[in-house]
Amino acid sequence: MATPPRHVVVCGAGVVGASTAYFLARRGVAVTLVERSGVACAASGKSGGFLALDWCDDSALGPLARASFALHAELARELKTDYGYRGMDTFMLAARERGRLGGGHRVTPPSWLDGDGVVHAALGTSETTAQVHPARFTQALVDGARAHGATLRIGVVEDVLVSGGVRVDGAELSADAVVVAMGPWTGRFSKALGLPRVRGLKGYSVTLVGAKVPAHALFVDYRTADGRALEPEIFPRPDGDVYVCGMADPAPLPDRPEDVTVNDDACGVLARAAGRVSTSLAAARIDRRQACYRPVTDDNLPLLGRIPGTRGAYVATGHGPWGMLNAPASGLALSELIVDGRATSVDLRLFDPARR
Repeated sequence: MATPPRHVVVCGAGVVGASTAYFLARRGVAVTLVERSGVACAASGKSGGFLALDWCDDSALGPLARASFALHAELARELKTDYGYRGMDTFMLAARERGRLGGGHRVTPPSWLDGDGVVHAALGTSETTAQVHPARFTQALVDGARAHGATLRIGVVEDVLVSGGVRVDGAELSADAVVVAMGPWTGRFSKALGLPRVRGLKGYSVTLVGAKVPAHALFVDYRTADGRALEPEIFPRPDGDVYVCGMADPAPLPDRPEDVTVNDDACGVLARAAGRVSTSLAAARIDRRQACYRPVTDDNLPLLGRIPGTRGAYVATGHGPWGMLNAPASGLALSELIVDGRATSVDLRLFDPARR
């Protein structure tokens, strides 16, 4: 059996990198977490934070998602930080920007859904669907890792060194192992490291304030007045905010998270969609307009495992819309692979970076 690493550099303080750092540090490994801009500065700070037990059961992600959903409940107790973890009831609706839909509700709607939407189905209960506040959860993982001795370093990762370690801001940082968990920016290293393509998928979101609504997640089949078909997602949070997302944009990935631009018109469409299903949401005001890029691969499966041909190098990215859900199990399994030589909590073979 190989000697366990004494020092691991984790590149990227999004939720996947933070989870990996946490589980490594909990095993007693010295961890340096390197981040260019700040903790949860990209998608991990701007996502919906929605969690589902069984929505991935018909895909290769099923076992990873189930393991991760259970880990979320454990971490909510273990981290001893309030980051908005709670169960939610989840509904599917249909609504239009103009006019009303006929046919009526197929299931009894919650009383606050008093707009022009039609409730088609109940998709989950508080036992099978849940949420976290994504930025606070990611920060809690980083704080937990630091409580176990990890350090956070702000700097730009310029290269992964074949001799072991990385180059940060022109200086070499040696390590026994390196984890590249830089979300869509991992794609900057794909060619050099022989990895499958990783790209960024841009999306918009708004946060509404002033609406008092219960813990009900909504997935909406929505048509705009000009005929566009959208699928807004609406997530009320325990602090009173309501998060709405669902506008895709093919814009290319910028060099830095802070260079991501926001389209006010797209954000306005999302706010109006929320207002069509509830008078409470229609009266709420937009507090934040946001955009982020989710990391995706061509086969829509994450890259989790050893990087072929580079000693002591690993990758953890490509989780697409399920990054917040699957981060805990991804971090735990990768920590097992790095320390023990194999992952035992989840089978990572389907996510092997060597696949083609």
